[in-house]
Amino acid sequence: MALPDFKKTAQDKSAVPDWAKYLSDGEFISYSNTYKSKIYFDLFDEYSYPCAETGDIRYYVYDPVKHGADPSAKYPVLMWLHGASNSLMGVGCIMCCGAEQYASPKYQQKMGGAYIIVPLANEERLENGNILGTWSPKHSAPIKGIFDKVCSDNADNIGKKFVMGASSGGYFTWRLLEDYGSFFDGAIPISSGYFPEYSALDRIVESGVKLLIAHGRHDEMATFDECIAPHLEKLSKLINCQCFFPEWVYNGDGGVSSVFYGFEMGQHCMINWIQHDLMFDDGTPADKNLPNGVTGWIRSVCESNDI
Repeated sequence: MALPDFKKTAQDKSAVPDWAKYLSDGEFISYSNTYKSKIYFDLFDEYSYPCAETGDIRYYVYDPVKHGADPSAKYPVLMWLHGASNSLMGVGCIMCCGAEQYASPKYQQKMGGAYIIVPLANEERLENGNILGTWSPKHSAPIKGIFDKVCSDNADNIGKKFVMGASSGGYFTWRLLEDYGSFFDGAIPISSGYFPEYSALDRIVESGVKLLIAHGRHDEMATFDECIAPHLEKLSKLINCQCFFPEWVYNGDGGVSSVFYGFEMGQHCMINWIQHDLMFDDGTPADKNLPNGVTGWIRSVCESNDI
């Protein structure tokens, strides 16, 4: 798959997206996130997980106890899965996959503390721009192994387990749920071009995992009409499943998000909105059904006793 080289390509903030013609009066285009990024990388420790089939897998871990959380308490474990090409950013993948803000003191306080795991696929960019080595079924066992190792190494402090990711990471979130659904307590597939077979989805739901499915209605890459619309009736009948399907993906300033690196993907980059905790800068939630944002949803799953 050919994707921009984000290390070499600058965002074009003068581009006018095709979807701009659908904006309502008063809506405006926003080209930048309003949260500060690339400031929490040093809170993560780097590790390597040996794997002959995929090559050793680099991963990063945020440990709440190491950073001042109560050493006698239990904390959820959040695994964030990056999109295609993002592992080529190295440590910057912590930001790209959506995890960085969740290591911030503000978000940690909102969640009551949390471990965070960011594994990196061994991706490679070919001369034609295509990406090889992104998430695939062969990654399932070793990525679960990384999750298991973090839980084992911190056994006294491990609470409920979550997996979440956007785009290719959304696909792989579903894949891990298909393979290990009963292991997880919560999951957030975001902007995924993949949707499970209904028999697999039923197994996932019956395992007790709580789902928050997020997808923009103007997604430029995983179009809503193809990826979500055919499944709306099925989704409406699922227990433990909450859907966030906004008309527009925004930035914190209230502008409709545009991200242009050779092509438009602002509405596909729901992960930026997730990293903003689905909150506008003035504290207004993106969805009345998620009044406390993603951090609040995570905390509610942790506090529930019905899983």
